[in-house]
Amino acid sequence: MFAWIAVSAALSLAGNSPAECSVELLVLGVAQDAGIPQIGYRDDPAWADTSQRRLATSLALLDRRSGQRYLFEATPDLRLQLQRLDEFSPPQGVGLGIDGIFLSHAHIGHYAGLMFLGRESAGSRGIAVHAMPRMAAFLRDNGPWSQLVELRNIELQSLTDGVAVALADDLQVTPLRVPHRDEYSETVGYSIAGPAGRALFIPDIDSWAQWAEQYDRQIEALLGEHDVAFLDATFYDDHELPGRDMSQIPHPRIRASMDRFDALAPTLRQRVRFIHLNHSNPARFSGSDASAEIAARGYRVAQEGERVCLSPSG
Repeated sequence: MFAWIAVSAALSLAGNSPAECSVELLVLGVAQDAGIPQIGYRDDPAWADTSQRRLATSLALLDRRSGQRYLFEATPDLRLQLQRLDEFSPPQGVGLGIDGIFLSHAHIGHYAGLMFLGRESAGSRGIAVHAMPRMAAFLRDNGPWSQLVELRNIELQSLTDGVAVALADDLQVTPLRVPHRDEYSETVGYSIAGPAGRALFIPDIDSWAQWAEQYDRQIEALLGEHDVAFLDATFYDDHELPGRDMSQIPHPRIRASMDRFDALAPTLRQRVRFIHLNHSNPARFSGSDASAEIAARGYRVAQEGERVCLSPSG
């Protein structure tokens, strides 16, 4: 069985029995779309040291009151992530035990795992896939994804920016449009509001400043409204990919995000969980100077197996 990492977090019950939290988030992956180690990067120590491997970014939302389980992103690592989820919180009844999948956009690490729901693999029936209109049209109109719709392996559920989806009377998921490379779909993050806590999930975004300008959403205000925030941290700085113009890959660098957030109160900075780490990002290594700087400045790097309780039991 996979050994889950116990991580203390705001509203987290890490290390306690799953029964002690009735609604919670579980981190299933923290890497950029292609995972760690990445294809073609032959010198990555994670090839030899399996403890350093990381799966593509994904969260699970568990509502033990109803037995429902939801995924945020359908990654290429879906098989292993679902197995780990089953070990942590077994499904009820038959089938995969996935009551819905919330997709952020049409880049490979965020939707390609849908392939495992089709006739060549699980042959699932009617799994709700929540997606923005362009994302839903992309799946509906392009093979092989359209076959999932035609065979009713999945049921597309259209999202609207800023409009909450009610999973229960006291559990809601709200998509938030963000600026990103939108070749095939819109891009969204999610606000997840439970009975006793809220989490923000923004795995991909071009710029915090652009978000404010284009969608009138201030990341600092959202940090104040959420207890935990999983934020895009693809790159640590602009020096990770020699020979490439990193201005053409516009993600908020971790250092730039920390510089922006340093003026916030320590209690707000502690809510940040940097996620979606590229294989080149030194913050992936717990003993690196980058990780030490992140901790010293009051932030955290998300860990696979980290739990965030949105409603304690009892």
